[in-house]
Amino acid sequence: MVFDYKKEYKKFYFPPRRPEIADIPEMNFLAVRGKGDPNEESGEYKTAVGLLYAVSYTIKMSRLGTHKIKGYFPYVVPPLEGLWWAEKGNIDYSKKGDFRWISLIRLPDFVSKQDFDWAIEEASKKKGGDFSKVEFFSYAEGLCIQCMHIGSYDDEPETISQMEKHCEEAGFLLDLGKERHHHEIYLGDPRKMPKEKLKTVIREPIRKKI
Repeated sequence: MVFDYKKEYKKFYFPPRRPEIADIPEMNFLAVRGKGDPNEESGEYKTAVGLLYAVSYTIKMSRLGTHKIKGYFPYVVPPLEGLWWAEKGNIDYSKKGDFRWISLIRLPDFVSKQDFDWAIEEASKKKGGDFSKVEFFSYAEGLCIQCMHIGSYDDEPETISQMEKHCEEAGFLLDLGKERHHHEIYLGDPRKMPKEKLKTVIREPIRKKI
């Protein structure tokens, strides 16, 4: 049976539509850092996503080649994720060109840094591209507030406002900063689904009120 992280860890990938508090453990990711509007046709973001999927599928298909990953088991490539912030102040959805981001795809726990290094080299050979921007990225997210947003990405501020209200009522404060960012997990493909049906997990880092 093929392992699917979304099904095995529903708490992380299918939170309720009502905001909830969650403690997210450390995970390893493939990551590419960048800036600018994610909707720009030839922008950094779309290039980054292509790099992430190329390396992800190189690792997934490694069982068919000469590089054997210890502990490997068949799995579904986890969904695309992203950490988002603005260089100055809060994220302004009307100024997407000011976005800063780290685009992510989760790595299975059995993938080591050595396996990652092999995958970068292998993808470079087979795809002929420059994969130097792809990082092995460990992220201990910790205490967060999260919920499922259904609808257009541009409508996220309304959901985030509800999350902030719940956070305040529960005795917490948002804890956005240099190391902790707004986090999104994309469960729908905007190229294939109408905007009103897109599902996005939204997380914000929090801390207890003093």
